[in-house]
Amino acid sequence: MLDDFCNKALRIINVALTTLALGTPCCALPLSRGDRLNILMIEGEGFSGSYVVNLDGTLNIPYLQPLLVESLEPPQVEQVISQALLAARIFKPNVLQVSVQVVYWAPVQVSVAGELFQPGTVLINAASDAQASLAQQSTQISGNYPSDRYLTSALRSAGGVMPDANIKEVRLIRGNQEKIIDVSGVFTGEFFDDVPLISGDKIIVPKAENFQNELMRPSRITPPGIKVYMSNLTVPASSNSTSSINQDSSSFPYGSRLSQAVIAANCAGGTRSTNAHRRATLVRTNRMIGETKYLDRPVEELLRKSHNDVDNPFLMPYDGVICYDSRFTNIKDFLNTIGGWIAPFLLPFSIFK
Repeated sequence: MLDDFCNKALRIINVALTTLALGTPCCALPLSRGDRLNILMIEGEGFSGSYVVNLDGTLNIPYLQPLLVESLEPPQVEQVISQALLAARIFKPNVLQVSVQVVYWAPVQVSVAGELFQPGTVLINAASDAQASLAQQSTQISGNYPSDRYLTSALRSAGGVMPDANIKEVRLIRGNQEKIIDVSGVFTGEFFDDVPLISGDKIIVPKAENFQNELMRPSRITPPGIKVYMSNLTVPASSNSTSSINQDSSSFPYGSRLSQAVIAANCAGGTRSTNAHRRATLVRTNRMIGETKYLDRPVEELLRKSHNDVDNPFLMPYDGVICYDSRFTNIKDFLNTIGGWIAPFLLPFSIFK
């Protein structure tokens, strides 16, 4: 008897050590509308099969009223189905065993508002046609991991957070419940709760008190790059083509500054007597209210004497950068124009002479 007790204790210890070594999952993912499930019941051939979560978040099991399963995790759905079958006296407790496996995680539509570049309704975890078709045909594969059905995916799909976003107090509203989430770990490298989402979730990113330079870089919740409109159409560059302004020079990593756009537009360098005193203008339009602001700076001062964010601001999506020629080039071009006007009148005098 003592030997049996010792053997049992050793088995328990081995199981505990194995669990600690391998780790156990902290939680499953909540179900949402359109998710496809494979439900298996021992001695329940009439109930086993493939099921899809309805648009109202319910599951239709034969002989039962629709069961609300949205926002529940698969182990919880197993309990709900078991309790409903037992309550209807369709199965006996000693023979009922229910297994729920997710075969296909559907795309989810969520609302994102607040300090983002493109707030609105976004669709995340959208699979390609080939992936969706494979998931619909196969019932043998389970455990499909929806890597894009998380909070950070929704923020990225909404254009990314703005530099004045309060990312430590992001609000997630699901039905009548609300949760505050700190996603600053995206930038610090610390662990954070990247919450899985379901259809109908609402995310609100509040505004911070100050502009945060540390948010001005590519990340999981900021834009990887931005598009900037640039013009360098005056002398010495007569067109954007000859000025080498193309897709590569007008697309910048998020976090680039005005000085980098000036260099990319070929507004700096060249002949010092003609180019050193050129000017650059940054044009920024608030797309919500239509207000336009601008910053005009001498190019050399922008490149050599910028000491803060006001002198050399960060570029934002769809900013405009304009380069103007130096006064020397303007005067030379003016004299050339006057000469072109006078030349036809002087031609007869030169012929008779």
